[in-house]
Amino acid sequence: MKAINYPKVVLNKEHKVYVSFYIEKRRYRLYNGSRLEIDLNPNDFPEKERMNQGHILASAIYQKLIAGELPNEIERHVNINTATQSDKVYIEMALQRKLQQSHSSKHKKSLRFAYRKMLKAFEKERLTAEGIQSVLDQYTNNTSYNTLRRYILNLCNAASELGMPSNPMKGIKTRKAKANLNKPFSDVGTMLKEIEQFNHNLFLCCLMTYGCLLRPHREVRELKWEDFSYDLSIIKLSGHRNKSGRNRIVPVPDYVKEELKRGEPQHNIFTGSNQNPNPDYFKTLWGRFKKVSRLLDKEQTLYSFRHSGAIEIYKRTGSIEKLRSAMGHSSILVSLTYLRGLELVELQESDMPIL
Repeated sequence: MKAINYPKVVLNKEHKVYVSFYIEKRRYRLYNGSRLEIDLNPNDFPEKERMNQGHILASAIYQKLIAGELPNEIERHVNINTATQSDKVYIEMALQRKLQQSHSSKHKKSLRFAYRKMLKAFEKERLTAEGIQSVLDQYTNNTSYNTLRRYILNLCNAASELGMPSNPMKGIKTRKAKANLNKPFSDVGTMLKEIEQFNHNLFLCCLMTYGCLLRPHREVRELKWEDFSYDLSIIKLSGHRNKSGRNRIVPVPDYVKEELKRGEPQHNIFTGSNQNPNPDYFKTLWGRFKKVSRLLDKEQTLYSFRHSGAIEIYKRTGSIEKLRSAMGHSSILVSLTYLRGLELVELQESDMPIL
């Protein structure tokens, strides 16, 4: 009895996508999921979306196959033993499942990177703790070590849920890393004036990161005029547009509104077109600004504006709950940790009001 290899997604010369897999040395190609009662045809989508839909189809086909749900013409020839699936197949399937979910592009890129690193940890199709540890030990920087460990753990946990017999990440601990703070600004206004002279788009991004507490590299960068209320006093972001995954409503202070000039609803506020700036747009601008700034400290980053705004809200309101809501955090514990990281206040959950 043979195991099934994870399906491969192929784009042919006619720009059609199909899913290819072998069972007992027989090759099968499926251009859609109809033969397995899967309602998905990648080639019904625009060309740029077809490969992504193909990966979704591949994952769905694989889950059908290992569950024994085969088309008649395949079932006549094979007898599948799902217990023989290798750890590598489970990890591949876990990666595809994660890529289908509504994670940020950065998170998905990190998962792919972790997967490529994990390929070196396999021994005869089995994933071992020793192999993973050897991959992690290549990193002398503790922060880099912990980051890669987190994404490998993410994939291993997902693979375990899919049926991988053991989780080799058990017992592999994090390393102690020094806190890397985004130092807040002592004089936000002066810093913003220097940035405004350098680049107006970067200035507007920093202003909204501080005044609206939006995350710069996605929430601010992807803003369209339709995300604002008619009088520009409110920003509404749906769950798939922000890190917390929840719908978010953010007030817009007057000093931010003064810098906004409404455009077409579908247009991005920075490009004036339907297209968003590229993902590294503000990262690149900030890197250039750092080289010429006379006021910027070494530990201050683009996120320091968000941190500075958080401190200002807490100082003015004294309310952790208001801070949590403004920051878009998923829980009050995240906000407590955030404030401890800023070295502003030492609080425990037990210090908070109870009913």
